Amino acid sequence: MRIILLPFVAVLLGLAPALAQNAAEANHSISEKLPLFAKNHCETHKDPANQLICGDPELNAASAMLNAAIQDRLNRLADRAVAIEENAGWVTDRNRSCGIFGRDPVRYADVDAVTACLLKETEERIAVLRDPNFDCLAATTPAGSLICDDPSLEIAEMDLNREVLALIAKLPADEQRQAFAEYARWIRDRDRKCNLAGKDNVPLALLASSDGCLSDFMRDTTAAIAAAKGDPKRVFGQHRTSPLPNADAVDLCVAQIHAANTCDDFLRVSRVFEVNSQMAEQIAEVKAEVEMIVLSPFAACSAIASSCTGTCWDIREGKPAKLSPLVLDNRDSFPVSRRIRIEKAFAFQKADNGWRCNSTALAPIELGATIGVR
Repeated sequence: MRIILLPFVAVLLGLAPALAQNAAEANHSISEKLPLFAKNHCETHKDPANQLICGDPELNAASAMLNAAIQDRLNRLADRAVAIEENAGWVTDRNRSCGIFGRDPVRYADVDAVTACLLKETEERIAVLRDPNFDCLAATTPAGSLICDDPSLEIAEMDLNREVLALIAKLPADEQRQAFAEYARWIRDRDRKCNLAGKDNVPLALLASSDGCLSDFMRDTTAAIAAAKGDPKRVFGQHRTSPLPNADAVDLCVAQIHAANTCDDFLRVSRVFEVNSQMAEQIAEVKAEVEMIVLSPFAACSAIASSCTGTCWDIREGKPAKLSPLVLDNRDSFPVSRRIRIEKAFAFQKADNGWRCNSTALAPIELGATIGVR
């Protein structure tokens, strides 16, 4: 009797359409709508968007064109980390606008609509990336905005980028990544010295006094590269100590810790700010705030979180975890473009040629917070 009555009860409750839809979902797989799914073994992709890109012929071809356009952009930028972050943010926005949230699977009934949306977004992105003005259109930092507002600075930066890229290309493949990371640190150093760090929301007119400092950086860096006479070893990998125990020294220290723990795939250091310092004749301690931006998702309580941010996190509270890592839900992950800020005291020792960092790990930190999705 129960078996006979269940459909009748479902109709009375308005659940019959939903039950029928669920049944249809259960009897179909998205692979049926994706001709390349089996051939390309798309089931190995954990990300739903990547499964669709892998399995749909038109979307797969457009994705290859997009990757080429992205690589063309990277090939003209010496500070690639900012471009990688911007692209990661675009991927997150694209997925949201097409109805993909995290790793929630795409429903069979929605495959066509989501695939069409991804294709449209991808084609528009390719056209935008091919715009010769895109680098300036995508500029989000105070320095980037100032450079794009001044044709002479823009030309000087383009020339410098070409020189830096040509020099890095002469390094072995395993050393090129380190050189790009070192150049990104030079850019952060430049922004601190030009009084541009942390001024993202300051009107451009109030930053004009930094134009001269930016120009000096372009000139001096270009001259240093010319003096190297084509030898990248005379430019990159030379500085293991800092002239003073300050924010620049902390930035170098964090870079060394991140390199040792292979953190660059997951995080970009965006800002280092000195809080205070204490210095004696041979030792020093610098308390600094370090801001990092997530480039690729990672578990908030994991080896990556501990080694690359200095702590395990309670992502719901946006604070360092107070509970044992075993108690926390390890499925929680940092989303792309989330900002992570930590405060830590870094120890330094005086050496013959400067100050050497004695801190070999980011843990333990004194304070920490996560800010927004982007």
